[in-house]
Amino acid sequence: MGVSTFLVGMLPTYDQAGIASPIMLVVLRMLQGVSAAGEQAGANSMTLEHAPSNRRAFFTSFTLSGTQAGLILATLVFLPVSALPEEQLLAWGWRIPFFLSAVVVIVGFWVRRTLPETPAFEEDTSHKSDKLPLAVLFQQHKANLLRVIFAALVSVVSTIFSVFTLSYAVNTMHIPRSTMLTVLVLANVLALGAIPAFAALSDRIGRRPVFIFGALGSAALIWPYMWAISIVNIPLIYVFGLLLSGIVYSAANGVWPALYGEMFSTRVRLSGMAIGTQIGFALGGFAPTISAAILRPDAMGWVPVAAFVTCTSAISALSVWSARETCRVPMHELGSR
Repeated sequence: MGVSTFLVGMLPTYDQAGIASPIMLVVLRMLQGVSAAGEQAGANSMTLEHAPSNRRAFFTSFTLSGTQAGLILATLVFLPVSALPEEQLLAWGWRIPFFLSAVVVIVGFWVRRTLPETPAFEEDTSHKSDKLPLAVLFQQHKANLLRVIFAALVSVVSTIFSVFTLSYAVNTMHIPRSTMLTVLVLANVLALGAIPAFAALSDRIGRRPVFIFGALGSAALIWPYMWAISIVNIPLIYVFGLLLSGIVYSAANGVWPALYGEMFSTRVRLSGMAIGTQIGFALGGFAPTISAAILRPDAMGWVPVAAFVTCTSAISALSVWSARETCRVPMHELGSR
């Protein structure tokens, strides 16, 4: 993942390499995605299996807090870069954050070399006899795999908030880019506290109600947030943006690492999470493209986009509503039915 990220910064321009340049970009982005699938699911599974039985969501939520911290760092790095004159930004400035990813690779490599295997994995010997663990996943865990795929559509909220609304606000409503980037940074700072707080709450009252609150709450808050952007009301953009992404969405975002992982047994947990989440995230990844296609040019043109986010969030909430509550299920019984 780190190598492909670094290489994006070294790509030749279209003038230098022609069609080969965007082709190489797509290939590198695909490599990033494949790598991220294993990285996120592996981190979640390992943290879940190391955590105390009564605090699994709280401990596992820190994998998402790490993601939020990374987003904060990435946005802070890009803030001075985005302040460059447009000619310099497009010529070479955009490459700087990609080159800085080399530091992250070194740190990640060092951390990985010091991690032991989880006790749950060592105790569960069934995985050693599974020559085709994916076959076990598809034969015995199809329902939960589908639940994770549909539940992961809640990621549409994050994609729309961090990608589409940024473009809509800057390019269509002509709101300063620095203003919207500041909203993103502050929302992620709030999420650093909200994610573990909601996860700890789910250890007490259950995964399902907390996740469903986050999904349906986000479905509702996308409306006033996009309305605020459409009327260029900066104070309301801050209020609804921070409430949406920093607090309410954090309920779903902080719980899903434990919620999804607890749907599977130890021998297929990593595979189930990686495949389920990445299919769902991939579908969510098309959200900005879909939103750009349904955005209308009139004053209420944002309404179809908000409706799209509401629909995907509702599907996610319904999928989790149909799942088994697992917050008090012992580790060795997870995924048994």
